[in-house]
Amino acid sequence: MGRLAKRAAILVLPLVLTACFGSDGDRPSLVDGGQAGGPQPFPDNFRGDTLALMRTYLNNPVGVRDASMADPVLREVGGRQFYISCLHFTPRETDSSYKAMRERAVVFVNGRGDRVVDRTNELCAGAVYAPFPELEKMAR
Repeated sequence: MGRLAKRAAILVLPLVLTACFGSDGDRPSLVDGGQAGGPQPFPDNFRGDTLALMRTYLNNPVGVRDASMADPVLREVGGRQFYISCLHFTPRETDSSYKAMRERAVVFVNGRGDRVVDRTNELCAGAVYAPFPELEKMAR
């Protein structure tokens, strides 16, 4: 990638990430609201919050395999710093099969889990994963 293309990507990235964190239509995000202002506290209950979000995010939270999680780190999103934790996991599909491993990012606002993000390229770059067996033990 040339220098000009890299610069363009750097300038466009905050706009793309802001679009990723916009409202879901029926669920407003704290990320774009005034409630997210100021320095963000470390999410002390990041594992529990992540499990709660994944329980609603996954169609079937039972039977997840190969789950791992990175500890939260500060990342810039839309010009502000938020704690992000990255996940690797293989969910059970609706036909009970298993397909490719997935990577997702959990965004924490004001120390609490706010949302799960599908587009993780820049957010999870360099993440260091550790086993997350709690995700594999989820029930309905």
